[in-house]
Amino acid sequence: MKHHKSKRPHRSLRPVRSNVRIHPTADVSDGAEVGAGTSIWHQCQVREDVHIGSNCILGKGVYVDFGVKIGDNVKVQNYVSIYHGVEIEDGVFVGPHVCFTNDNLPRAINPDGSPKANDDWVLGRILVKRGAALGANSTILPKVVIGEWALVGSGAVVTKDVPAHGLVVGNPARLIGFVCACGARLEAGPVTGELLQAHCSACGKITEIPLETWRKVQ
Repeated sequence: MKHHKSKRPHRSLRPVRSNVRIHPTADVSDGAEVGAGTSIWHQCQVREDVHIGSNCILGKGVYVDFGVKIGDNVKVQNYVSIYHGVEIEDGVFVGPHVCFTNDNLPRAINPDGSPKANDDWVLGRILVKRGAALGANSTILPKVVIGEWALVGSGAVVTKDVPAHGLVVGNPARLIGFVCACGARLEAGPVTGELLQAHCSACGKITEIPLETWRKVQ
């Protein structure tokens, strides 16, 4: 994964951070914005131009690359790598050792043997939408959108978009079902027009899933 270099100058003044907990062993750039109530734990590195919202938790050894955006109430567990080009919306859970990638054609050198520079590769962005959860050791490939309240199983390798509430597992990850916002599996219900009314046996909530999307389950 490419550690993109910021083209913006570093800020000369240390930011004012209200009600933020940063462990003494963490390396947080003065050019990073960190919201109130957020905790950044042992040996984390947060680079410049990062935005981290309020009430987030970054566990031990998390790496957050230049320009990454993280919303409010996000939990990032130990040793997660979040590279340049990633945006994580509010309320997302990122399990231990999850890795976000940003280059579909990774090389250290060009065909002529010269080291690759910032302009020698194409950034592949990733968007993780509100409430989604990524299981431990999952890998998210570039140019992927993970929908709201989706659930990525542990160890999955996500190579394509995951629909809202989608449950994916395996390598490459495949859609095997849908989950409620509470995390429990959804069961098929009546169809209204182009929408299936999926029922949660755990909390009783009804979630509308496009019928075309529901039929993609493998």
